[in-house]
Amino acid sequence: MQENGIKHMKRKIKRGLLIAGIFVVAFAGAFGLTRMKPPPDSKEIADATPLVDVLPLEKITASFEVESQGTVRPRTETVLSAEISGAIVSISPKFIAGGVFAKGEELLRIDPTNYTVAVDQARAMVAQRQIEFDGAKKLRSQGYRAESEYASAVAALAAATSDLVKAERNLQRTYITLPYTGMVRAKEADIGQYVNPGTRLGVTFAIDYAEVRLPLTDRDLAFIDLPDAAAISGTGSAAGPMVELSAVQKGRTSRWQAQIVRTEGVVDEKTRVTYAVARIEDPYRMSAASVGISPLPMGTFVAATIQGTTVENVVRVPRIALRGNDQLLFIDADNSLQIRTVDVLRADADYAYLNGDTILGERFTMTAIESPLNGMTVRTSDDPVDDSADEMTSRQLAVENDGH
Repeated sequence: MQENGIKHMKRKIKRGLLIAGIFVVAFAGAFGLTRMKPPPDSKEIADATPLVDVLPLEKITASFEVESQGTVRPRTETVLSAEISGAIVSISPKFIAGGVFAKGEELLRIDPTNYTVAVDQARAMVAQRQIEFDGAKKLRSQGYRAESEYASAVAALAAATSDLVKAERNLQRTYITLPYTGMVRAKEADIGQYVNPGTRLGVTFAIDYAEVRLPLTDRDLAFIDLPDAAAISGTGSAAGPMVELSAVQKGRTSRWQAQIVRTEGVVDEKTRVTYAVARIEDPYRMSAASVGISPLPMGTFVAATIQGTTVENVVRVPRIALRGNDQLLFIDADNSLQIRTVDVLRADADYAYLNGDTILGERFTMTAIESPLNGMTVRTSDDPVDDSADEMTSRQLAVENDGH
């Protein structure tokens, strides 16, 4: 029995030695593989300083333009109404919606028969009163008539003369004409219709020139030379800045030249804008000089580009360079970032125009910087590259890797 115990113990010892040998071999293999692994490649540490492009702020002389919009309106529009009673006996073929007529051209005629008779009667009465007056005057000079009888003859002649003037004026009113070249907007009466004083006959408007009311803000006014009240008072208008009008017609953009001739002289209480009035000559292109130019119908909504003032010592930067509405990223001589507020004179879709009095010659960047801070150091694209520093960094990394 003791012998069996000794055998059992020997088997345990052999098993333990076998397991220990396996662990030793595994450890030796792993250590050898580790020694055989090639050293890691040396890598340069990337410089975390932001790299930016810089641009100089250079002055220019800027000619500004001011954008506005408005609707084309006739300079004169007339509601035609009858001034006398009668039947319409004649209508011009041009008296239709869209018809164009000349200054003084007859558009309608009301039956003049009764009014012609009235003129003849008034003339006869004047002749009769004239004879009576001449007789009273002669007798008065001879002392056969009293002063009162002479005065009565004078009054009767004056009344007859006034009646003749009235009759002639009523006869003229049977012919409907207008003192301008124009177009018919609406026809509201026709031949054979009996009209009374005040009956509407139609609506017409002048086409020698048209007008557009252009709203301007106070900031817009700072960049436009508008005619002042003194220049307008004599003629009703004065030469102001030129305006280019544009609108889409038949799928294409058409353009017309106009000129601001006056302002309306008040500020709108609701919108706080001032209206300037631009004039377009010959909008329907009736003259020979306008052949080939698209007509500009009344009621057209147009965009307006107004020629503004010219300003010196202006700095122009791309609009996207601004942070918010009025901040710019400056780079000083030490390559430090400075976030500063600038004086934006005006901006359009592409550029912002800055007051250059205090920033001329400085540098700015348009490079997008994540979380920019005042005073942070940046690298610029035109900085010299320090090759020696890069080489030293590579050597240090290589030594450190060999030590492992």
